[in-house]
Amino acid sequence: MSTLYVSDLDGTLLKSDETTSQYTEKVINKFIEKGGYFSYATARSIFTASKVAKGIHTNIPVIVYNGSFLVNTDGKMLLSNFFDKEIYDVLNDLFMNDIYPIVYTFIADKEKFSYIPKLCTDGMKRFLDTRKGDVRINEVNTTEELKNGSIFYLACIDIAEKLEPFYFKYKDKYHCVFQRDFYTNDPWLEILPFEATKSNAIKQLQNYLKCDELVVFGNGKNDIDMFQVADESYAVENACDELKKYATGMIDSNDNDGVAKWIENKI
Repeated sequence: MSTLYVSDLDGTLLKSDETTSQYTEKVINKFIEKGGYFSYATARSIFTASKVAKGIHTNIPVIVYNGSFLVNTDGKMLLSNFFDKEIYDVLNDLFMNDIYPIVYTFIADKEKFSYIPKLCTDGMKRFLDTRKGDVRINEVNTTEELKNGSIFYLACIDIAEKLEPFYFKYKDKYHCVFQRDFYTNDPWLEILPFEATKSNAIKQLQNYLKCDELVVFGNGKNDIDMFQVADESYAVENACDELKKYATGMIDSNDNDGVAKWIENKI
């Protein structure tokens, strides 16, 4: 029997300062060196995920952008999900209601995230401050420019009262996640292609590796779907209440190396 272990990053494997502890790195890397299958599934891009998780030497594909992409260790995409042109209608709907998202896209085969600086909310500015110097930055001046390229992810960061109606409006057509950011507590509405989920990407990874069982770890609403498809699922102590309902069990918090402690004690 082979088992695939997949952890969320922010609020789960990462501490609250966006780093992995030496203990976590030692335990997980030792597990990988002995032939264990360990990966992560994150809302982050491969660009930022590979930085914050650089101490974890996973040698199998990882899941980024909440399941939009399954990326091999050599950077090759094994799975990708993009919007069709109907996303322009969603964008126009958002614009008409004074919501101007950060739009993630590929332009001329290069990954970019586009936004209009003069229309950024305070929450957007807080997020963008953490991405200074990022090669993917694409500042634009008009809403039409936000539609350029092959779009795969919309990040709306605004007040909850503005965002919540659009979650209910589009949640049955797209993969929508409405929650507060783990670090800033700002409300986020994320809109992705319907098939772009952690669960779909994880099941493809499980089949790719021919693993018999799946064990996952998480803390947020965007981890619910992967908890639903796993054989065992463990929520860190600091997880949201919605996720805990789907957990097989509880483990120590992200700041107390909950995932690594479970692996060391159980495997």
